[in-house]
Amino acid sequence: MARNVELLLTESVENLGIVGDVVKVRLGYARNFLLPRQLATEPSEELIKSLQAKRIEAERQLAEQRNQRAATIEKLAGYELHIERSCNDQGILYAGVTQQEIAAALNAAGFANVRPRDVRLNEAIKRVDTYTVHIKFETDLATDIKLWVLADRKLDTEEREEIEINDEGEVVDKSKAGKGDRPDRPERSRPKAPPIDLLEKPKTGWAPKEDTAPAPAAAETQAAGEKPKKAGKKAKN
Repeated sequence: MARNVELLLTESVENLGIVGDVVKVRLGYARNFLLPRQLATEPSEELIKSLQAKRIEAERQLAEQRNQRAATIEKLAGYELHIERSCNDQGILYAGVTQQEIAAALNAAGFANVRPRDVRLNEAIKRVDTYTVHIKFETDLATDIKLWVLADRKLDTEEREEIEINDEGEVVDKSKAGKGDRPDRPERSRPKAPPIDLLEKPKTGWAPKEDTAPAPAAAETQAAGEKPKKAGKKAKN
């Protein structure tokens, strides 16, 4: 069974052809879309001739549309579009910017023939920033615009950058300080350690050590060359 079928377009179908074209399409596409909507039929010489006048008008409209798109692309080159959105203090949007919103904003700015499908996004737009958006009508009709996604209010982070809390808990205005300078801070004195009493005995786990050094008298006697007297002997009368 053939998967493709040849049909004659009785109406112009975008991305397929204009009225009077004989095209090959998949059988399912023909049965489910083209034939039920009477956009195509089986080709024949009589039908092709009967559609000549309608085809000429379709070609004229197509040429006019192309000229309009070419003029739009020329105007869009280097264009900057601004969109304000709600976001948190970090600049993250509560809802991303879509192709439909960009197309609607361009239409409101005077570019009436820009459709959502003509807006090509290289990345998801989910935060306050600048983006490059590709606008493409056809292969040879394309350009880039610059999209500015702005917050609808002043972010708290912008205010916090101007102030700082020092170690003493005081608020310092950084905007008043020179570039690269740090605001003056009061000198902090280190607490002095309490004096240690060497004679004070610890409460627990301490016992005095025995003094093993020789007695002063004995040391002096030995230094003079005298023999120390032995204790325990009585002097004779």
